[in-house]
Amino acid sequence: MQIAQYKLDNPLILAPMAGVTDRPFRILCKELGAGMTVSEMMASNPKLWNTKKSLMRSDHSGEPGIRSVQIAGAEPEMMAQAAQHNVENGAEIIDINMGCPAKKVCKKAAGSALLQYPDLVEDIIKAVVNAVDVPVTLKIRTGWNPDNRNGVEIAKIAQDNGIQALAVHGRTRACKYQGFAEYDTMAAIKQAIDIPMVANGDITNPEKAKFVLEYTGADALMIGRGAQGNPWIFREIWHYLQTGEFLEAPSIEEVRKVMIRHVLGLHQFYGDHMGPKIARKHVSWYLQEQADSKEFRSTFNRIDDGAEQIDVLNLYFEQKQQAKAA
Repeated sequence: MQIAQYKLDNPLILAPMAGVTDRPFRILCKELGAGMTVSEMMASNPKLWNTKKSLMRSDHSGEPGIRSVQIAGAEPEMMAQAAQHNVENGAEIIDINMGCPAKKVCKKAAGSALLQYPDLVEDIIKAVVNAVDVPVTLKIRTGWNPDNRNGVEIAKIAQDNGIQALAVHGRTRACKYQGFAEYDTMAAIKQAIDIPMVANGDITNPEKAKFVLEYTGADALMIGRGAQGNPWIFREIWHYLQTGEFLEAPSIEEVRKVMIRHVLGLHQFYGDHMGPKIARKHVSWYLQEQADSKEFRSTFNRIDDGAEQIDVLNLYFEQKQQAKAA
């Protein structure tokens, strides 16, 4: 998988997710097998560039691999300025968001709301592509609603105006994250374009990954919610795609080490106040598959002190290992 001059380590990409794909999580997923990661969505409005949230979202210091930054907005000139601003701050790929279904994004006619306006889509793409010297990619959904799946039309516009790779989520804007992703539209899009297409939606295990690649003909996969609490998904899928064999699940000790490292990274990145708060959702995702974790997660969500979080996590895993040995 290659995006212009950039060759990915493998065809597995961490999807941009607001409030999730911050620097600590991107680094972790890259080390555990992601071929590329994409940062959280950055607003195109210059008034928001210097807010604490935006500055943290644009922090790539010490980050390995290709730096892809996603921008969102609905005004071509503002999107072009945002692209330039992020390239100046180290972005090596600019990704345009036309896939987010969130109401606060769509009510501004940004994200997947743009799929209703092909002419505006073209204007935004042209403006961004002409504004920067780095590759520009695009993320879309299959359409605005199930009666208006215009993904093929948008994909052709993207290719004709300089987009270097296209990621497609297998739901419409109206579907949000409900129901199941559909892959027929993705397959049709892949047939209609020559640039790389990345399939996204409901890819949660190696078997599903292989099916989606083969069914759609996609060049790569983008994994979002499937990686929440499971950064190992990238190495497991890649191993399966290469060998046809399932990789052994991480040991309890590896899960403990990765979780502790992740939580400590969040404490360091966000500080003593916000770090422990943000760590809660990640710990909940890590442990949601554990049958005995409900009470622990409830307790953990009430802890505000970072050191105490680490202590109780270590104790939780010690008890699990003792129970396993008994």
